[in-house]
Amino acid sequence: MDMGTLKVGTSSWADRSLLASGWYPRSANTPAGRLAYYAERFGLVEVDTTYYAVPVPETTAAWVDRTPEDFTFNVKAFGLFTGHGAEVAALPRDLRPDGRDTGRVRRRDLPAASYDELWQRFREAVAPIAGAGKLGVLLFQFPPWLAHGEPAKRRILDAVERCRPWRVAVELRNASWFDGDNAPDTVGFLARHDISMVSVDMPQGHESSIPPLLLATAEPAVMRFHGHSPEWTTGDKEERFRYAYRDDELADWAGRLRDLADETDELHVLLNNCCAGQAQRDAATLAALLGPEADWPNRAARRRPALRVVR
Repeated sequence: MDMGTLKVGTSSWADRSLLASGWYPRSANTPAGRLAYYAERFGLVEVDTTYYAVPVPETTAAWVDRTPEDFTFNVKAFGLFTGHGAEVAALPRDLRPDGRDTGRVRRRDLPAASYDELWQRFREAVAPIAGAGKLGVLLFQFPPWLAHGEPAKRRILDAVERCRPWRVAVELRNASWFDGDNAPDTVGFLARHDISMVSVDMPQGHESSIPPLLLATAEPAVMRFHGHSPEWTTGDKEERFRYAYRDDELADWAGRLRDLADETDELHVLLNNCCAGQAQRDAATLAALLGPEADWPNRAARRRPALRVVR
């Protein structure tokens, strides 16, 4: 097998708790400086801000300019595209319904022409990243209420087709997608349409819980770590993701990720326990464990292919 690539990074480089955590040195005191500092340490990042608003192309072009040639951005889709709501103020002024500036809006509140135009502007924002060869996937994180079924599949395919030829990854957040016979149906559906299934590590036992299945349905394979906060369904955003992975947990995951990397040409690993720099610390630990010097469990059992780890 040819050498595969495994990239490790975090979900966001500029969330509020990270900026207040002290992870960035005082010298990295501008948006440009912080992205450059992050990109010196990791080869992959997930762009979270695009979920809340569609940036202008000048912004994404600046991200490209501030990062190395082989850096990768996974871009999260705007919330309206996945069935979530959005703040009216996040929409371009000329696309706001009824001239409103406040409140929230859903897809049904927009005329079809405005919704299509919003998609066009999202594509224009992504274009500088893709044109520079730095786009990994467009990440669609669907809401917990989107249950397994044909209408849900049609919703997913509508979003995917609007993104082609760019690669797409889908994170499903309703347990029904993996209940019983639905599991092979879900995996087959994603594989047939060349959609990467996002594997997750997350709290179990909730309606939104997805089992930690490490599967590659398309290139690249994508794994996101949410942590195991006991306040997953009750806390605010920071409390839901407040979790520090133990070294033994990360060591166990490193072995499993190597196995997944055997099955794909490219694997993206994102730490999403974004609370006061914990994701960055855990990502650095995991990247070190995935390095060639790591003592993999049962490494003598079979010859592993060469793997290029980019942190």
